[in-house]
Amino acid sequence: MSGEKDLEQLKREAVAKAKAEAAAKRAARAAGEAPGQKPAESAAPKQEAEPKPVEPEKAPAASGAGDAEDLAKKKAAAAAKAKAAALAKKKREGIADEEPAAEAAAPAPEEPKAGAGDAGVGDADDLAKKKAAAVAKAKAAAAAKRKAMELAGNADQAAEPAAAPEAPAAADAGAGGDADDLAKKKAAAVAKAKAAAAAKRKAMELAGGADEGAEPAAEASGDDAKAKAAAAAKAKAAAAAKAKAAAAAKAKREGGAEDAPAGDDEKAKAIAAAKAKAAAVAAAKAKAAAAKGGAAGAGAAEPAAEAKPSPNQPYLDKYVKVIEENMGSDVLEDFYINKLSKDVPTLVVKREAYFKLAQFLKYNELLGFDYLSELHGTDFETHMEIYVHLYSYKNRQSVAFKVKIDRNEPIIESLQPVWAGADWPECEAYDLLGIKFTGHPNLHRIMLGEEWVGYPLRKDYEPYDVEV
Repeated sequence: MSGEKDLEQLKREAVAKAKAEAAAKRAARAAGEAPGQKPAESAAPKQEAEPKPVEPEKAPAASGAGDAEDLAKKKAAAAAKAKAAALAKKKREGIADEEPAAEAAAPAPEEPKAGAGDAGVGDADDLAKKKAAAVAKAKAAAAAKRKAMELAGNADQAAEPAAAPEAPAAADAGAGGDADDLAKKKAAAVAKAKAAAAAKRKAMELAGGADEGAEPAAEASGDDAKAKAAAAAKAKAAAAAKAKAAAAAKAKREGGAEDAPAGDDEKAKAIAAAKAKAAAVAAAKAKAAAAKGGAAGAGAAEPAAEAKPSPNQPYLDKYVKVIEENMGSDVLEDFYINKLSKDVPTLVVKREAYFKLAQFLKYNELLGFDYLSELHGTDFETHMEIYVHLYSYKNRQSVAFKVKIDRNEPIIESLQPVWAGADWPECEAYDLLGIKFTGHPNLHRIMLGEEWVGYPLRKDYEPYDVEV
């Protein structure tokens, strides 16, 4: 496309040059410098049909006309060279050629009037100036177009208006390969800018939306995690508020609202948590009772749970049976499953049978409790109690037995001769409660020292030194 326009331009330039030469020849003939020279008008049609430079022998003899012709040729050659270089640069940068539009906008060179040789030189200078102006204008248009294309790749609104005026220019340029490539590039740039703008708008809508408006968008896009988190947070806040209100109401009913500190949130939270936990347990019990067909509610579910036999009940029955068969039925005061201590079978032995029962539990072949894992004493104010926990590695079973002793004179046999592990726990019970174990090899205070007055774990203990 640009090559065809360059050819037309060259033709026009050749015609202009021929006319200038004809004018110069007419001026020279009128001056009488070449009376026998052949007229130059006959050469004009040939030059118009085929733009070739005039041969030197046919050029006018006047020195002024020859200089003007050489100067015009040099300027035309320089302009053509600059134009070719600019065109090659534009093709490398992928920019469409807009020079034909600029050249079309430039005024056509006027036919020089017949006159002296100075007039021909002036016309050639004007033609060169016009060509240089056209080249500069084309370069400026190309630079402006590059800048517009750069802006079109960043903003959608700037790209769409720029694309509108380019359509007529592409139509004027023709249906050549360069115009098609440029149109494709422009369309790709516009599409890319539109996609970027759409993505930016979508991100802004998601970021700036309210919570209620964000939930449907999250559901539509599959963002279940965010919706679940929001629902959990709302439920948690509602539960906390409800629990806090219930705790405040309870404190007010009990008359402790005035005594409680105004900002004691920790206590209120603890009360609310305990109440919520109790409510959850009650709801679970009620649900279990309803599933079993009970109509009595939570109150009827508790007796049903208590009536359920413990998995350790067979072991307790075994221990009691073996003890009664070998030691008699008057050895034990009581026996039960301790629900508060992992359903441990528990035996309550009489004071006088304490040591004998300990020996029987260890050395009986059916029982074989060869390991003492725990021994401690407890002050119940009315009496004291020794609690012993045993384990059988052979049978993989455990048992606990305890005995009540006099609080005023807490004396009991030591189990250290039966289980060596009772040595240290009995010293601890003596140190803190004052219980004396007869038969212990080295009963002494292990923490407080022999000079300490009193036993700190007794309920009536008073420090000897009130400042301590």
